[in-house]
Amino acid sequence: MSSPAKKRKLNSEAKQKSAPAKGLEYFFAKQRENGSSPNTLSHRDGNSTSSLSEQLLTDEELARKLQAEWDAEARGSSHGTPKMDTNGTDVDPESLPPRRMSAADTPSALPSSKIPVQSTITDLKANNTLSLSSNAATEDQTSGSIPLDESPLTFTPSKHISQLKASWAADGGDASYALLTRCFVLVNGTQSRIKIVETLVNCIRLLIEGDPSSLLPAVWLATNAISPPYISMELGLGGSAISKALKQACGLDNGALKALYDRVGDPGDVAFEAKKKQSFTLRKPKPLSIKGVFQSLVKIAKAQGQGSGDVKQRIVDRLLQDARGGEESRYIVRTLCQHLRIGAVKTTMLIALSRAFLLSKPPGAKFPIQDPQDLAKLKKEELSEVWAKAEELVKASYARHPDYNDLIPVLLDIGVSEELLVWCGLTLHIPLRPMLGSITRDLSEMLTKLQGRDFACEYKYDGQRAQVHCDSTGKVSIFSRHLELMTDKYPDLVALVPKIRGEGVECFIMEGEVVAVDRATGELKNFQALTNRARKDVAIGSITIDVCLFAFDLMYLNGQSLLDQPFRRRRDLLRSLFVEIPYHFTWVKSLDATSQDSEPVLEFFKSAIDSKCEGIMVKTLDNLPDLEYRGNEPEKVKDELLNQILTRPKKSRKATQPESTATPALNPPKTRRKPLLATYEPDKRLDSWLKVKKDYSSSFDTLDLIPIAGWHGQGRKSKWWSPILLAVRNDETGCLEAVCKCMSGFTDAFYKANKEFYDDGEESGERRNTHAHKPGFVEYSGGVPDVWFEPCEVWEMAFADITVSPTYTAAIGLVKEGRGLSLRFPRFLRKREDKGVEEASTSEFLAGLFRKQEAKAPAAGDSRIDGQGGEEDVGMED
Repeated sequence: MSSPAKKRKLNSEAKQKSAPAKGLEYFFAKQRENGSSPNTLSHRDGNSTSSLSEQLLTDEELARKLQAEWDAEARGSSHGTPKMDTNGTDVDPESLPPRRMSAADTPSALPSSKIPVQSTITDLKANNTLSLSSNAATEDQTSGSIPLDESPLTFTPSKHISQLKASWAADGGDASYALLTRCFVLVNGTQSRIKIVETLVNCIRLLIEGDPSSLLPAVWLATNAISPPYISMELGLGGSAISKALKQACGLDNGALKALYDRVGDPGDVAFEAKKKQSFTLRKPKPLSIKGVFQSLVKIAKAQGQGSGDVKQRIVDRLLQDARGGEESRYIVRTLCQHLRIGAVKTTMLIALSRAFLLSKPPGAKFPIQDPQDLAKLKKEELSEVWAKAEELVKASYARHPDYNDLIPVLLDIGVSEELLVWCGLTLHIPLRPMLGSITRDLSEMLTKLQGRDFACEYKYDGQRAQVHCDSTGKVSIFSRHLELMTDKYPDLVALVPKIRGEGVECFIMEGEVVAVDRATGELKNFQALTNRARKDVAIGSITIDVCLFAFDLMYLNGQSLLDQPFRRRRDLLRSLFVEIPYHFTWVKSLDATSQDSEPVLEFFKSAIDSKCEGIMVKTLDNLPDLEYRGNEPEKVKDELLNQILTRPKKSRKATQPESTATPALNPPKTRRKPLLATYEPDKRLDSWLKVKKDYSSSFDTLDLIPIAGWHGQGRKSKWWSPILLAVRNDETGCLEAVCKCMSGFTDAFYKANKEFYDDGEESGERRNTHAHKPGFVEYSGGVPDVWFEPCEVWEMAFADITVSPTYTAAIGLVKEGRGLSLRFPRFLRKREDKGVEEASTSEFLAGLFRKQEAKAPAAGDSRIDGQGGEEDVGMED
């Protein structure tokens, strides 16, 4: 126990710390010492004394009068006179720390309309005097007046460039963060995809013509990233760092900050509200620039080792202190939290870049651009064709070389042209975005889509997709489907790759599936076994989970891209130029067939399931540009086509000629769909690759949903979360849209683990993966849950059918105006450990399933419910 003397000492220190900071009265202490009347205040400068007023003044009126006199005196005296403290010592203005003012300093007697929203006492270096100014006045009015949401065909950047440059010159010459904030505010304030793209295009054009060097950091900030996914650069900031910075910059205590968060919920909105209540400080904010903010984030990410926490804290403090106004503070905090949520997803940004570089170019650039006035005269279809051609080039370049650090400089140099695919093409040790397969409900649908074509069926292994790069020196890089570098996770594969290169193979990019195997028997293990393997710094001697690489594609060989080659050619090169090593490296098991070979395909599918695979992948083998694609025909037409296919006499597979079987007796309406080609199309999901999984059937669909909230259960489940609210992902806005509640398919063990993972802090005292309020990027209009989850998992869910809903926001407006979609009898199947939140099912996909369901609606009198009834239908667990 502390001694009484120590207690007295601690109490004395506490009183000193809690004493209010000196306010404006401090500057007039001499008047109180001389017994001056409160109605008469004097200002002393050397031996001169002047009476300011004989009448009672409010603090703000007094401060303004004093400021006017100080300014007048400063103009009449020599500049550069050093400031002196009370002891006569020189004081460096930059060394003055920020301080909070006491309640006595606040002009509370004024009407609310006259109180400055945000005020600071700042140091003016020009005349070495203190100035009372409003932070609201320091906001960049130039950027705020630019109509960024105007149509790019009528928006003229040159009208605003000179004004912007003059504003930027006063703050160092770089484009201000205020311009980007203005763009964020407008984008966040609309749901229109057209307006979002137009606003981004205009902002990018201003940077292209006004400050090209700020374009690259602006793109990174707008896409909520600071590096490509294969370069690990995480901010590593916790909520405490941002809270401390807000408290210091805005003069809040813990209680005030918590009250704000409880009221608004979103960290960015908390910063906005806190900035409006900011107390007085003695340091003038230095306007943020786009480059400065980005460089600060890079410094935070690179800070490591002892003392890195303090380094990060100082950077965050400075960012929030220098943020001008509430909106800059809002988006600085959202950027630090990595939840910008303005809807500028990857696709939107690439579209905006392509259009901006069609209309603008940097000073001195020689590439041609389009005249907006000429484009405005085009018909809608013609204009769409112009936009689409540019978008395809930029998207294709990014898909092959997904790094803005390389793409933006090339665009600034050559604009949008075919050369982009040369300058930003396949590069060793830089992953290309993988090609994706479309989902089919069953084998019959697959056969319908690919009728008339030769295709290959391949086992769909239950493993991890891997992209393997190897150069001529033997250096190996392995990337995941998310483009994350995972070379350290598989040192055994790294050691294996040089051994599988055949004669003449110098460098290559290969794709395959990494699967856990039993080396003794060759038996395949499931994905869960693979997850037990360490992710970083794995030593070969410590490996307990053996793996085998099942290769299925070759995209690059000896300096040549193979993306434009048909799949049959790529597969032949893969199998002829590489060496198989049993249980270490081999090729996926496959079967070549046509749509007539329904029985062999069915047998192959069953063998894949028996081998513990997820199903099969089906890929077209050859380019047949003249063969009409009918995969998107109405269901009735496709059923008739399928009957014709299945009732034809069987032919030998070797004698099958696709051209001769491409014309069935039925002639359905022609479609505008492009023909199915067998080329490798990075970052595209096409019907030339189809996946048929064991869980897919005509009556059993699944969705990959994101758990976003929960309620306390009833009865024995009162200590767990049940039901749980799930959402789909809106690929355009980046928001999560609620689709259903689920309380079926869970076990008690799952409930316990789930409650520990999503901890609301009621028992432990510390939150984990939960929020007290709805995050700003979640859309749900139903009852308020007991807890909101941090979106960080993907769950596979089964359901009976899809219904239109007035409550749930999933796919709202896509199938019915003002209505969303929901699921009947949802049931939990499993966690998708192999998928991130960004790969969850989208609202567009949900709407597509609904349309298929309606196209196959049963005849009158049929029941949509299969009569299972009982506990299952009301959502009870097994």
